[in-house]
Amino acid sequence: MTSKYSRGVLLCVIAAASWGGMFPVMTGALKHIDPFTFTCLRYTIAGVAFLALLLTLEGKSALNLKGERVGLAWFLGTSGFAGFQFLVFLGQKLVGPDGALIASIMMVLQPLLGFLTNWVVRKVAPPRGAFVFIAMSLVGVLLVITNGHLGVLVQRPQAYGADGLIILGALCWVIYTMGGSFYPNWSPVKYTTVTTGLGLTSTYVITAALLAFGAVKMPTGHDVVTILPHLAYMSIAAGVIGVLFWNLGNKAIGPLNGVLFMDVVPITAFTISAFQGNRPGAMQLIGALISAIALVLNNMYLRRRQASLAGPAKPAAEAAKPVAEAAKPAAAAGAVAR
Repeated sequence: MTSKYSRGVLLCVIAAASWGGMFPVMTGALKHIDPFTFTCLRYTIAGVAFLALLLTLEGKSALNLKGERVGLAWFLGTSGFAGFQFLVFLGQKLVGPDGALIASIMMVLQPLLGFLTNWVVRKVAPPRGAFVFIAMSLVGVLLVITNGHLGVLVQRPQAYGADGLIILGALCWVIYTMGGSFYPNWSPVKYTTVTTGLGLTSTYVITAALLAFGAVKMPTGHDVVTILPHLAYMSIAAGVIGVLFWNLGNKAIGPLNGVLFMDVVPITAFTISAFQGNRPGAMQLIGALISAIALVLNNMYLRRRQASLAGPAKPAAEAAKPVAEAAKPAAAAGAVAR
């Protein structure tokens, strides 16, 4: 294993672990502040950090958006930063004590949601075998949500709302990560910085409206001071460092390898939650394992399919193109940034 590959693996592990930690961290933060105001604070800090980084690396010219699709960038930023944050963490809060566990394992669905989104947007159908792993991963998620008591799905339909919000939030991040392909000339830092800034406009407007109409309560000064450690972690560790390390790690080892490290997200969340006293049930652990296995098997399936298509009758690059197109959104969706 080369030093470059080893470094890439380490960066991906650190990034995924930081994202796994954000769900238990939010468990504490959500006791003192709503997810909407928290998102405004979090991405104001992260946005300033990304802006400073972009100006350092690429200069002021990187902020010139003349001729670029600014409206699309705004939509993608709104989806990734307002949509993901608002929906996932509101859903986590509504679920209750198990919210961190359920939200973290649902993030493993993102690569598979990427296949389906790519199918709708780009008309690129997933390989048939991928549907097996999509179904397998869904079974694992259902076991986590119900702790093995599948009858709860019928007996407690009111729980659909919170779980649905988390899945919609995960889909928002899939849309955001896929949107990067519409800006091939932008660096990852520029795409993140610009979409963060544009997405913050929506975040501020939505939050201001909710506060004005009394849908959420304005946090007190004490509340803000209380969540400062949570805010620091979510802004710097899970936000700036997590995203940068993930992008650098995937560049070194390739996105098809990088997506496997999404398994680290629920493992980290389950471990931290256990130390906080929220121990997952046996069936929840089994469900998480099933979803993780589905992710690994899907990766292996794509590799074998790519190898089988790359026969002597076709150039390897041409033969692998359909698989690469199908795998691209799944790998991108693994970036739970956030």
